[in-house]
Amino acid sequence: MKSTICFHCGNECDTKTITIQDKYFCCSGCKTVYEIFSENDLTCYYDFQNNPGAIPEEIQGKYDFLDNQSIVEKLLEFNDGNMQVINLYIPHIHCSSCIWVLENLHKLQNNISSSQVNFPKKTVRVTYNSGKTSLKEIILLLSSICYEPYISLEDYEVGKKKVDRSLIYKLGIAGFAFGNVMFLSFPEYFEVSEYWLEQYKNLFRWLMFAFSLPVVFYAGIDYFISAYKGLRSKILNIDVPIALGILVLFVRSTTEIMFDLGTGFFDSLTGLVFFLLLGKFFQQKTYNFLSFERDYKSYFPISVTKITTDKKEENTQIYDVNKGDRLLIRNQELIPVDGILINGNAQIDYSFVTGEEIPVNKQSGDKLFAGGKQLSGSIEMEVLASVSQSYLTQLWSNDVFQKDKSSSFKTLTDKISKNFTIIVLSIAFLSTTFWLYYDSSKALNVFTSVLIIACPCAIALAGPFTLGNILRIFGRKKFYLKNATVVEQLAAVNSVIFDKTGTLTTNKENTITYEGETLNKTQKSILKSSLRASNHPLSRMLYTSLAEEEMVPIEDYQEYIGKGIEAHYQQTMLKIGSSSFVKNTKKQTNLDTSVHIGINDKYKGKYIFKNAYRKGVKKLFSDLQKKYELSVVSGDNEGEKKFLEGELPKQTKFLFNQKPQDKLHYVEELQERGRNVLMIGDGLNDAGALAQSNVGVALSENINVFSPACDAILDATKFNQIGNYIKASKKAIQIIKYCFLLSLGYNVIGLYFAVTGQLMPVIAAILMPLSSISVVIFTTIATNMLGRKIK
Repeated sequence: MKSTICFHCGNECDTKTITIQDKYFCCSGCKTVYEIFSENDLTCYYDFQNNPGAIPEEIQGKYDFLDNQSIVEKLLEFNDGNMQVINLYIPHIHCSSCIWVLENLHKLQNNISSSQVNFPKKTVRVTYNSGKTSLKEIILLLSSICYEPYISLEDYEVGKKKVDRSLIYKLGIAGFAFGNVMFLSFPEYFEVSEYWLEQYKNLFRWLMFAFSLPVVFYAGIDYFISAYKGLRSKILNIDVPIALGILVLFVRSTTEIMFDLGTGFFDSLTGLVFFLLLGKFFQQKTYNFLSFERDYKSYFPISVTKITTDKKEENTQIYDVNKGDRLLIRNQELIPVDGILINGNAQIDYSFVTGEEIPVNKQSGDKLFAGGKQLSGSIEMEVLASVSQSYLTQLWSNDVFQKDKSSSFKTLTDKISKNFTIIVLSIAFLSTTFWLYYDSSKALNVFTSVLIIACPCAIALAGPFTLGNILRIFGRKKFYLKNATVVEQLAAVNSVIFDKTGTLTTNKENTITYEGETLNKTQKSILKSSLRASNHPLSRMLYTSLAEEEMVPIEDYQEYIGKGIEAHYQQTMLKIGSSSFVKNTKKQTNLDTSVHIGINDKYKGKYIFKNAYRKGVKKLFSDLQKKYELSVVSGDNEGEKKFLEGELPKQTKFLFNQKPQDKLHYVEELQERGRNVLMIGDGLNDAGALAQSNVGVALSENINVFSPACDAILDATKFNQIGNYIKASKKAIQIIKYCFLLSLGYNVIGLYFAVTGQLMPVIAAILMPLSSISVVIFTTIATNMLGRKIK
């Protein structure tokens, strides 16, 4: 009977059963999935990889528990009544086709707004209209196209425990088999010829064969699956030579005992798989440790304003917020926790969570969700639950707000691994061909040893371990990066741009004086109340200086980014901001850093700020100007230009009176000239420039600077260490290159002995994972030594 391959999943099927348009399917389930894709114009799914699907499973009634809303609430990340967000773990995600179809779910279901795949974690984050569809319908849709999610109500940790146990089981079985095979090989090792040959030779050999079966077909099966998927996709991944080596050892050893040609190499076979799994276990444990420290952002320099029982305001670290606390959320600040709105005009932008930019109006008593951004003045809220730092981290990593700042380094590592595999296979076949003609007895040993000793695992490990450890070290030094890719981007910068107010200057030592028509008590109260809602550094400084003034309820509030604030109280309209914003017709005699005041379209005066610059600014610029193109870009006037020109290097470029859009355009201009730009700002007016730059760093003092526009957050106390962080990033790239050389050295020496027939497969099986472990140890020690040099 003629058979062919299922067009959907790749399994063999009878050609006379289920067909559509000359396409064959192994079951009606695969056929149904294909029909769904065809009806929704999604057949491009099959262009990325041949037969990428899986056989659908029967799920009738399986997800009826999702009709219970209390259960659904526990699973949801976000729910405002109309829009819901769920993050689902999908074990079947394995290739580019999976990513493509899962990120096009909105074509299958119109009520799905967006879906984003995290390929390493095998998760998809789905945003949908809960008024028109339900979580159960989403799950059933995913299951119908063979992407059934893994849902555990008790332990919703994306199947992490299941994966870890599987590796431990495989390692245990491989270790048990390896030990017993070595024990059964003793008669051969010690050449106990009479006893061995006459009585127990066949028994011992077949026992070794029996022990090797679970090692090859269970413990080592992942290498075969990975190699098969790679070859099916026309990709030579690092598991191809490993799988080939295991297969050659098993087939040769089995042949030898079947035809009584020898004892085979079952000791090398079981030893290879055992040491491979041991290396993988060590790598997994180490990487999980690094990832844990990297993902748990309890040390985020994000603070929130807490209102105490005596009505005072104090800055509190975000992870110190508890249920029942009352928080003040200013204009443009992020809501860090779920809570109840107490008072204030709440217009919440939930685009951080859902991608939808339409603000949602909330009334007193309504529930507010973590991740929303307040857009209209200040509000007060009561906390319903303590902060979830992992959730804020998730927002920071949301693909909706990630500009495509592609990194070449990962591609370089993959490219080296791919080319290395091709070279290894070429050497293996060429050297085997040579020995077949010269001494055929050594040919198979040479072929197997080359495949084992030259595995490029060490090369593939160098990047992730080095960058992951540097990420953790930077976090300890109060420099918090979004992900490991930022380390490489930082190492490549050659232009550095600084914002001035709130970045080069600090509000802790500034002096403020008022010049103009005296404000009465009511006007000062309106001024203070208006400033309370603003997050601008000058607004915060002026608000603090008016501590003795009383508060009044502001009726209407609007902040114009880069210009100023307009607020209304009873019959009074107050404007605060730049001279042009408050319509000052008086001629500016001297330029200074100031905030102008206008009441009912009448100019009143200005508050003059004498800036205090951060310690170490002059030395920092002096050190950086040797290797980097420096710029200071500010929204303020040129009042302090002369002072800065005298303090900072002559090559520094100064741009003043820059609006947020102007800053962004300046970054673009530098990038068009081929420059890699590092932008350092306060995270508010600089959001556009931070997002456009190659690396955007938001400086944090005592304000909520959380912004998906930035790639890193720097504690203000470490401002003068920026040069050291860049230098450490460059050193990290050097460490990776040293790892490449170390791995290359291992392989050159190992290949010499393997090609010349002087290396037994069992020795190669031991040395290969040890080389990988040594690379991990080297990167860990080297990066820790590098970390100690950072103050």
